[in-house]
Amino acid sequence: MTKQTNQGKQVGGLRWWVVGLVALAAIINYIDRQAFGVLWPDIAEDIFPELDADGRKLMYGSISGVFIFAYAAGQAAFGKIFDWVGTRMGFALSIGFWSAATMMHALAKGVLSFSIFRSLLGFAEAGNWPGAAKANAEWFPTKERATAQGIFNSGAAIGGIVAFPIIGMLTGVMAWQGIFITIGLLGFLWLIPWFYLVKSPPEKHPWLSEDEKNYILSGQENQDLNDDGTFDDGYSPSTGKLFSHKESWGVVIASAAIDPIWWLFIVYIPIYLNEVFGMNVKEIAFSGWLPYVGAMFGAWFGGLLAQNRLGAGWSVNKTRKMVITLGCFIMIPCFFLMSAPGSAFNAVIIMAILLFGFQTAIGNVQTLPSDLFSGKVVGTLAGFAGMAAKLGAFSLTILVPLLTKGGNYTPAFLIGGALALIALAAVWMLCPKIEPLKPK
Repeated sequence: MTKQTNQGKQVGGLRWWVVGLVALAAIINYIDRQAFGVLWPDIAEDIFPELDADGRKLMYGSISGVFIFAYAAGQAAFGKIFDWVGTRMGFALSIGFWSAATMMHALAKGVLSFSIFRSLLGFAEAGNWPGAAKANAEWFPTKERATAQGIFNSGAAIGGIVAFPIIGMLTGVMAWQGIFITIGLLGFLWLIPWFYLVKSPPEKHPWLSEDEKNYILSGQENQDLNDDGTFDDGYSPSTGKLFSHKESWGVVIASAAIDPIWWLFIVYIPIYLNEVFGMNVKEIAFSGWLPYVGAMFGAWFGGLLAQNRLGAGWSVNKTRKMVITLGCFIMIPCFFLMSAPGSAFNAVIIMAILLFGFQTAIGNVQTLPSDLFSGKVVGTLAGFAGMAAKLGAFSLTILVPLLTKGGNYTPAFLIGGALALIALAAVWMLCPKIEPLKPK
């Protein structure tokens, strides 16, 4: 009787509920990871009182580098895990482990313990991104994927927005240890609606209407390998053959170049505001969120612009390249302006515009695996691209304390501008035509 009742139940627009939950996971992801940076002035004062500003920044950069290095490993590992166990269980494993790791931060006593807990957090949190790429490929037709990716990416931006004031308010009622425990509980609560709503992929989901199912599957253009107009498994090469295509390297290199730009800001916004403008934890908490507003609007804009152009008849190739190029052209002049912003207010506004451009571009970069290959290897390519991205971010993160001694961040910002140009070149030169690939 229960089975018949479940099969008779339908949820309209179920794919949007799924991406909404994935976006909520991204919000929780960013609250958990941003807590360390926002709370760092208090943590450093508590645990490293003997260090000066450059010494604390070096310590912070080292611990953050460990986090990103573990994150890189987690990207590749979870790409495979999602392809093996599916989207439903992959997300459950990722968010369950990262929530536990967040709570463990309350036990940290020094560099070693913080590095261990940050590495556990980074490894598990990495699953959110290949998981989102796979959920996107499963639940959305090609023309809606950039919009879905934009909604998901806006979750990361919203997480950055709300993390700062939430943590700022919590500092008034509890110590930093209690804050880590409190925010760690959010991920476990998220598992309840996830298990309830996401019962299976769209092909077999009992609550998905036939109309929506056909709309999703018939619109997945890269799933029709023999061009007969009938849905099939598409081109799913082995890992070795996957990287015999230069387009795969285009995705990996573009990701490795563009992603460190995001990490430059999410890791160092609190430190930059503290060091350059003398802000304390509460002042950072109530101004450091502004750049993420720009990121949120950029995520929506990049997705909706791509959907609009595809709806107007543009090809996937023309659309992706136009939107990615626009995003990079917004970023590049902002890096030069960041070298001399004049005031803290000007700095956060310029960062907001810069991150608007970043999110405009990155959502379309992240859809490239599903534009090029079938769902069975999307997680794998997204995972390798994510690993390369995080290795790039790791390198820049550990270099920033050395590049910015004395509070001069200009060298770091100039590197950011160069990375945007490299990402742009990788897409244009290594992905001559973005379309579903076939065996050579």
